[in-house]
Amino acid sequence: MTVLLPRISLEVSRRHSYLGAMPFSFSDPMVEPPRERALFCNRTLNMRAIKSIGYDMDYTLVHYQIEEWESRAYEHLRQRLLALGLPVAELRFDPNGIIRGLVVDRELGNVVKANRFGYVKRAFHGTSPLSFEELRSAYSRTIVDLAEPRWVFLNTLFSLSEAFMFSQLVDLYDQGKLPALHSYRDIYDMTRKHIDLTHMEGELKAEIVAAPERFVVNDPDTVLALLDQKNAGKQLLLITNSEWSFTSAMMKWTFDPYLPSGMTWRDVFDLVIVAANKPNFFSSKGGFLEVVNEEGLLKPVVGNLAPGKVYYGGNAAAVEYHLGLSGDEILYVGDHIFGDVHVSKNVLRWRTALIVRELEHELVSAFDAEAALSELASLMQEKEALEKEHCRYRLLLTRMRGQYGPALPVEADTEAEISLALGKLRGAINLIDDKVGPLAKLASEVGNVHWGPIMWAGNDKSHFARQVERYADVYTSRVSNFTFASPFVYLRSPRGTMPHDHAPAPAAGAGVYASSGLISSRPAALETTAESKK
Repeated sequence: MTVLLPRISLEVSRRHSYLGAMPFSFSDPMVEPPRERALFCNRTLNMRAIKSIGYDMDYTLVHYQIEEWESRAYEHLRQRLLALGLPVAELRFDPNGIIRGLVVDRELGNVVKANRFGYVKRAFHGTSPLSFEELRSAYSRTIVDLAEPRWVFLNTLFSLSEAFMFSQLVDLYDQGKLPALHSYRDIYDMTRKHIDLTHMEGELKAEIVAAPERFVVNDPDTVLALLDQKNAGKQLLLITNSEWSFTSAMMKWTFDPYLPSGMTWRDVFDLVIVAANKPNFFSSKGGFLEVVNEEGLLKPVVGNLAPGKVYYGGNAAAVEYHLGLSGDEILYVGDHIFGDVHVSKNVLRWRTALIVRELEHELVSAFDAEAALSELASLMQEKEALEKEHCRYRLLLTRMRGQYGPALPVEADTEAEISLALGKLRGAINLIDDKVGPLAKLASEVGNVHWGPIMWAGNDKSHFARQVERYADVYTSRVSNFTFASPFVYLRSPRGTMPHDHAPAPAAGAGVYASSGLISSRPAALETTAESKK
């Protein structure tokens, strides 16, 4: 028996909120989200089997204005370098200069974008792009292997200011303006040291706490998502590397205004762990301290962990013991590809979800460029057919001149006829190339004019996308997207394909929990602002 339920469109009326103080939004379980707000599934995940969900805070539960935060981080870093006597007074941060998922080459002073196999497809030396010949000379025999100390992977949005400053310092070094430094490795190590000090010493975070409205992007539906999960019986955990004072301030700002009357952010979580020291948290046996008051006073933990408490440090094994759960019953959600999802997946086999906020902008940009991208795909199909025919005639000519092989076809049984056909085909291919050039350039700039889409390197998946595939069971642009799916959803991954595959497996899922089409009919509330040379 088939039961037909009415489908509710995105033009749903603003119904009365069951929670009074909580504003209505489009994160409604009866509404199919636009594609940029979808859940994307790499490995089948039955949310009904998940008993506990842990969350990172920064860039996960709390999203920051990237340009504001990274500009201030960059400025603090610049001031530290000025104090060392470096000539950086005129340097300024470019928010489009670096994207997450790139790789720093400490040996050559480059920032590179590699595909899933580790082949470099695009690179900048300092702030200047490498030409095709320069790229081939530097990397034709080199594979990016993140296990080697030469390479540093930009795992998180917090890496943007650090990597851009490194690129600018490379320019100064090449101009002979950094005599105290002796290699590109020295430049990177110095930059990393001082950006770490910038974050550790607290001045930057004090600025954010003093003016959260400037730095933080509140999303009321994040609160709704966690309330859905909590009331569906999930135990919720907050596990963050941030210290208590910053965590408390940020969570109050982003959660408390959107909770039911009399409830605070502390009531949402069964366990709060600050200064967790991830990724070591997932593999070490570090001890816990209890945070006993708002001022952050610490005391030793005697006995087992207790529900509702705030702890400092610790380790994931103790959390599993406290919960009485095994790894596959815990989902951890974070934005750091290594510190949040790689290690928790590798060491504990926790289920994982990665927050990739950049997806929203990129998918909307791709939608806006849909006509051009479709034309490019059509032209490339036409070019491929012409090239195939061109190859066929070249082979006929080769056999004719070598006087071997089967009889030639009637329409091409003389060298003159074959040469004429080859000329016509080459001319047609050249005409297509003239059209392909600007379209390929546009495609390479979707999402970012310098680096293109975060998940793609040329026509292949990027190194970042390979990490996402390998370690994130689910990925999405923000935590609030879980409200579209509900805490009871069964997310099915698509069948992994090979070039020879013809049709998907009958039991496979689509891998996307969203509307079936491209981004379409986006309500105003969800609007987002705003073939390369071989």
